[in-house]
Amino acid sequence: MSANAHTLLEFPKAFPTFGNQFASLGNDFFASVQAQALKSSYLIATNQQLAVELGFDETLLKDDSFRQVFAGERLAPGSQPIAAVYSGHQFGVWAGQLGDGRALLLGDLECKHGNSQVIERFELQLKGAGQTPFSRMGDGRAVLRSSIREYLCSEAMNALGIPTSRALCLIGSDQYAMREQPEKTAIVTRVATSFIRFGSFEHWYYRGEHEQLKQLADFCLIHYFPALQGESNPYQAMLKEIVKRTAEMIAHWQAVGFMHGVMNTDNMSILGLTLDYGPFGFMDGYQPQQICNHSDNQGRYAFHMQPRIGQWNCHALAQAMLPLIGDVDATQEALSVYVPSFEQKHAQLINAKFGLKESHADDDALTSDFLNLMAAEGVDYTNSFRALSRYSQQIGAKNEALRDLFIDRAGLDRWLERYKDRLVAEESNEEERHILMKSRNPKFVLRNYLAQQAIDAAEKKDFSELQRLFEVLQHPYEEQIEAEHYAALPPDWAQTISVSCSS
Repeated sequence: MSANAHTLLEFPKAFPTFGNQFASLGNDFFASVQAQALKSSYLIATNQQLAVELGFDETLLKDDSFRQVFAGERLAPGSQPIAAVYSGHQFGVWAGQLGDGRALLLGDLECKHGNSQVIERFELQLKGAGQTPFSRMGDGRAVLRSSIREYLCSEAMNALGIPTSRALCLIGSDQYAMREQPEKTAIVTRVATSFIRFGSFEHWYYRGEHEQLKQLADFCLIHYFPALQGESNPYQAMLKEIVKRTAEMIAHWQAVGFMHGVMNTDNMSILGLTLDYGPFGFMDGYQPQQICNHSDNQGRYAFHMQPRIGQWNCHALAQAMLPLIGDVDATQEALSVYVPSFEQKHAQLINAKFGLKESHADDDALTSDFLNLMAAEGVDYTNSFRALSRYSQQIGAKNEALRDLFIDRAGLDRWLERYKDRLVAEESNEEERHILMKSRNPKFVLRNYLAQQAIDAAEKKDFSELQRLFEVLQHPYEEQIEAEHYAALPPDWAQTISVSCSS
């Protein structure tokens, strides 16, 4: 049934009414597009907790109207589907106009923040709903493989406490799209306060259309940075806040061992949210120079490069905002917060991972030397820190869970003596330290092989593994003894998993 036919049907009274704050910017900023519904679609998974937070009644989640809306078959009340235009630098090269080539913003929903009376707006976006004027010869579809990865990872990142877009639901279909081979298609519904990107500003700057550039900036100040409107130079203040949020987001990535894979400026959120999950990966064996995207031939977006690229992207945004800020020195001042913001947040996160409550002069050397020991052998990143969380400084303690991860046990033992001395220096309480470290060092992350197992089963329409993995990742810091196997080291076959931009 066509989308237009579906709009004639009545919705359950409980179905929320959409607004569309972004549409108030005007037609220059988007194209109105109707979704191209997938054939014979079916609901694979619903993030019930997020749905309730967004105002969906639990009974509504079982009504077929819910599937119809997020399969692109039917317009929700008040929905105005649009595809946003933006530009960007891709792999450091100016790519010109890009835009939502397969994403449709359905609109936004107002909801209360937790138990408070604070009202927040969240945008809901379909990814994989067909072609738009910005598809650039693409088919506008997303394959099941990548949609599952995004659905799982955006929620895993949220559970880890990392700023991110969210995922409301996942729709499957027997319709195929051609990638390296024919693959089943899907639609994932993404949720964020805003999907405005660095490239949204670059678009108007490089077109020389400063009126639209100012309009976009004013929109962002009003809706996302209202406290900055009274600043003497609100555009500079907004840039400074964006730079700070970006630096802190990447500090979170580095601390948990997350690799984004494609840090193009069109994939960078002005709100400091992890956005656009493509060829991402969580570190298994610790290799600072690891490249998770096999399309990244130069290693531009390798793990150890992420902080530097984040700074480069902020400079690209600053260039685009220069006509608004009006002064190079003021722009440079805004950019100058990047390094201290990253270093402060990263040090805070790393110290917590090591259970250190105080800051001592030799802490950087201590923590770096542990990472160097890991890197020398490619020791598992997540499991090493989780095992360190159980380290006991008591006389006679064996600490075998940690020592068994290393071949160079003598080198580790020497480091542990230094670590013990450091803990003694701040009179560390072991029980409190264990609690702190377990709350900062996850036991469970979305390893590529875990995602692949869920994908393989889903290709056969078995979604039970997807659901089990989703539930485990909602509680990454808890022991979950019954889910112990989800914390296991990758099997040998996982070494052949290849993740690229093709999705």
